[in-house]
Amino acid sequence: MTRIVLIHALRHSPGPIEAAFAELWPEVALTNLLDDSLSADLAEAGRLDDRMTRRFLALGRYAASLGPDAILFTCSAFAPCIEAVRHDLAPLPVRPPYEAMIAEAAAIGGRIALVATFAPTLETMPAEFPPNIEVETVYVENALWALDAGDTEAHDRLVAEALKGRHYDAVALAQYSLARAARAVAAVVDAPVLTTPAAAVRELRRTLEATPGGQAAEDLAKSPSRRAPC
Repeated sequence: MTRIVLIHALRHSPGPIEAAFAELWPEVALTNLLDDSLSADLAEAGRLDDRMTRRFLALGRYAASLGPDAILFTCSAFAPCIEAVRHDLAPLPVRPPYEAMIAEAAAIGGRIALVATFAPTLETMPAEFPPNIEVETVYVENALWALDAGDTEAHDRLVAEALKGRHYDAVALAQYSLARAARAVAAVVDAPVLTTPAAAVRELRRTLEATPGGQAAEDLAKSPSRRAPC
């Protein structure tokens, strides 16, 4: 069975990605690793540093030691750290949370609203879009606080209100925790609403089911070249 390790930096992230897998690829086995001190420390420090990268490398190597077919990160504010893990563990597939969604947005083109409730996400993620895409960042203040407090209705309402009356070619919800607001956003905008969990699952399934030569991705993942050093 295909096995994917999910690495989370927000406690709100496991639910949306597990729901996306349940809908789009229920046959896989999922393993969740959560360290919510990552997001708390980033919010306090205000920037990524070498220490944070080392923490991500340690997490990635531990995840790789579990013998997965792929590793998927689910917090969009740590792009440089995730890229370091991808390089460290190659050729094991390591995916940042937003890559597949950005590809879907780029295929639509035009003017894209990039929505986040965790401000550091908007410091690193816009640069990941192709230069020919017009990205307008939308930070929804207080929505993550509402989600932390358990007020999911207020969270979704605040996100939708931030987009109401605006016109885009697509709306990209940058964080996994934002996927739950997709329906509320779709009700107030006349554009496709893209979520990171659904896009990531679709891309991973295409990639892992199209392994060259028909060899199972699981067999490749367990070969010595795909395992992290102890």
